[in-house]
Order: sequence, then C-alpha cells, then structure tokens
Amino acid sequence: MTMTAVERGEIDPEFDPTTIPTPTDERTADSPRRRIVVIGAGPGGIITALRLRQAGYEDVTVLERAEGVGGTWLRNRYPGAACDIQAHLYSFSFAPNPNWSRPYAEQPELLAYFNRVVDEFDLRSKMRFGMNVTAVDWDDDTAQWRVSIASGEHIDADVVISGIGMFNDLSFPDIDGLDSFAGPSFHTAQWPADLDLAGLRVGVIGSAASAVQLVPPVAEVASQLTVFQRSPQWILPKIDEPFTDEQRASFAAEPEARLAVRRLLWDRVEGAILFSPDSVKIAEAAGLWNLEAVEAPETRRQLTPTTPYGCQRPLTASNYYPMFNRPNVELVTDAIASVVPEGVITEDGHRHDFDVLVIATGFAATKYLSSIEVTGRDGQRLVDTWNDGAQAWLGIATSGFPNLFQLYGPNTNNGSIIYMLECQVDLIIRSLQMMDAKRLAWIDVRSEVMSDYNNAIQRDIEGIDAWMASCHNYYRSPSGRVVTQWPHTMAEYRARSLNLDDDDWDRALLM
Repeated sequence: MTMTAVERGEIDPEFDPTTIPTPTDERTADSPRRRIVVIGAGPGGIITALRLRQAGYEDVTVLERAEGVGGTWLRNRYPGAACDIQAHLYSFSFAPNPNWSRPYAEQPELLAYFNRVVDEFDLRSKMRFGMNVTAVDWDDDTAQWRVSIASGEHIDADVVISGIGMFNDLSFPDIDGLDSFAGPSFHTAQWPADLDLAGLRVGVIGSAASAVQLVPPVAEVASQLTVFQRSPQWILPKIDEPFTDEQRASFAAEPEARLAVRRLLWDRVEGAILFSPDSVKIAEAAGLWNLEAVEAPETRRQLTPTTPYGCQRPLTASNYYPMFNRPNVELVTDAIASVVPEGVITEDGHRHDFDVLVIATGFAATKYLSSIEVTGRDGQRLVDTWNDGAQAWLGIATSGFPNLFQLYGPNTNNGSIIYMLECQVDLIIRSLQMMDAKRLAWIDVRSEVMSDYNNAIQRDIEGIDAWMASCHNYYRSPSGRVVTQWPHTMAEYRARSLNLDDDDWDRALLM
C-alpha cells in the first residue's frame, strides 16, 4: 500500500479526531450568489445544511423524498435496528449527546437524535419533504443544474450536493415468484408500522446485517421463525450493556469524560478497519468463541464462516447464535428454488409455509448517485460514466459533472460514516470558497486527477487481503471493482481532504 499522509508528515499524528472546525464565513456583499440544492435529509444532508449556513450560503434547499429527516434511520425501523459503530463516535462532533442509553444506539434513539439536531440548529426551514428527485441535468449554456422532481416540479441550481449515499435503492433477490406470496411480504426497509408478529410463522430471506439484528427479537414473539442463509457470516460478540445513570451524568457534567470515550472508540476503530493479519486472527477467534453458544453441532457447522473475517461486512451480535437453540427457530441453508403463495420452496423440494415473509437482503450499495438519472457536460450520463463501477475523486467529485458534489460517495465507506461526512462537507465548503475567491461559475475535477486517484485507491484495496477473498458482498460493482471501501484510516481521509489544489480542476469564470 502507498505511504499514508501521516507517514509523509502531511498531518500531525497527534491531531484531535473529535472535532472538525466550524467553517469560516468568508462571504462578502459582492460574493457570488449561489443557489444550492442538497438531495437527502439524512445525516449528510443535515451536516451540509448547517455548515453551508455557517459559511454564509443562505440560498440552500434540502430535498427529501420521505416525510421526515434521518435517511436510513427513518427507513430502517425493523425490530432491533441499531448502528454498528458506537454512538459516542457515530454522532456529530458539534452536537454531542451525553444521554445515549447504550453504546450501540438503536433506531428510535438515533432518529430522535437527528431530529433534535435539526431542530436545535433550526434547519427544518431549509428542508422540503415528499420531494422525490428523479433527474439532475446540467445545462452547458447556462452553467446550471435542473433538478427534476417526481411531481413534475423543476428547480434550477448552481450547485448540487448529493446526500443519498450508499443505502438508497433496495436490493431484492432474484427468486422466481418472489411477488407471489399470499401473505404480507416486504423488505426490511419497508417495515409496516403496525405489524404484530405474535404467534405467526415468519420466514426471513437473508442472514447478513439487517437479519442478524432483526431475527432475535422476532424469535421471541413468532410461533415459528425460519432463517434462509446463503452463506454464513462472521459475527463477533457485542458488548452493549446500557449506560448507567451515573455514567450519563458524568458525560453531561464532564465533557472531557465523554471526549475520552470518543477518543478511545476512535483508536479502536482506526486499529481495526484495515484488517491486518493480526487483527483478523483476533477477530476470527472472537467469532468462533461467539459461535460456541450454538448447541446443535450441525447447526453450528452451518453457521461457521468459510471465508476470512472482513471479506463480508463485519457484524456484531451476542443474541444471534443463542437464538438457534430455541425450539421455534430453524436455519435453512438449502438454496431457494421459488416463492409460492404458501411460502418458500427450496431446491430439495421442501415447501416452507409462512404467514409473513421478510426480505432482509439490504441495499444496492454500489449504485450511489446513479440511482437517479444524472446528465453532465456534453450530455454525459453518470450511469455510463460509471459503467465499470462508481468512481469519484475522494468520493465527492466525478469528472464531467461540474458543481456536483457527493457525500458518502464511492470508496468512502470505513470507520464512522458521520466523521467521514464531516470531512467531506468541510472539503465541499472549501471548494465553494475557492470558487468564490476566483469568481468561478463552475469547477469540474480533471479526468486525469480522478483517474490517477482511483487507480491508486484500487491498488491500495488490493493490499487488503480480506477484501480480495472470494465472497458475495456489496463491496463490488458488477464489473468486480470494489467501489464502496476506503482502504485507509479516517485520519488519512481527513489528511487528504485538507489538500485542495485548484490546479486539479477545470473551471469557467463567472460571466
């Protein structure tokens, strides 16, 4: 792998990772007025709306297709939904929460946190809900974007910032008859608000991140739960004892106590996200220890991973494996042949009958912004540009699409996404300030800059053995290119995001 920015001396190895500075408002009366549209009111859209206002940009509209803020934490409300990064690190540096109930916050608490931040900083007035963006088109003559809404409305913008990230389009398995099931059938991200599973027979297709969280609470109420597993996952123990009243009081009264927890979490995450041979060995030992909770030898064998730790998304749960000791829980590893009105038929010919069928197969994580029809300079379509897999410079800018910035874009997935988002928004703000200082109508990252950057990123990804193993995972685009993962630490991303070179951009002056 290439030398890191810390090793090159480009960042102080002792820098404080807990805070991203508030942007400086450098705008003056004669600064260019820029109409800015932000797509999505998830964590990325929230931090963008705030930082833009703090930097003096007032003509900002956040478009959200749902009826509220929170993004993935608004959509994913299935039982047991929780973050896989501890909340004291998975939270905005400028909006600490000393009152987290437990280390790994669950969906209701996370959604409440993001709503509190929006209201505390008075951001809701910048947001328009029920606005499903269907297309974004660049006009070369006017040097502006036209944002199209499903309702037929159009909004013109000088700058567009996409906050839709990775978890936008749902992923469904390619199974014959999937729509033929007679009872309630839905994706985990479409969980019905009034659903009561008590006494019902429930089938769950999938055994990765959402399923591992979902099925233990379902097993407690369902008369029968069947989990269909394609491949076993590494699931490490989850240390998630609720915080005591004394701990929360300490976090509230003594900010340094809370910051100490954040720094400790930072160090732990930074030390694990690159999957060194030693860390993989330790993780696999912990996973096998966790697996010992399964009493039946054959079930334990079926749940034992056959690929290295890190090859698939790392998971943590202490209640998943013991669940298979319950008499009302069955693990099925035979491939699914079809879905019929009564339930699921596996390739051995057996029919599994259910009252409810849950699809726990996650998101089309490699599509990013191409889930919307985006057209850039000279009629260039983003979906064609990304034919070999999504690419962007530092995950935020793709050549050929001026004044279009992305959050949680290609190859930025690692560590705490909230911290990564703060770095990305800070870089976008400084890019806009560079445009203002030079009185530029638009900037567009040079194709050779983006190409060199992405080639280097792919080489660095190849140096992480766990990601190179043969797995079915969401890291890879159909071409086989790894387009989700950031192959360095969060500190390295911060270091690179601080280096904004105006020679890296094509540009045009304001008329």
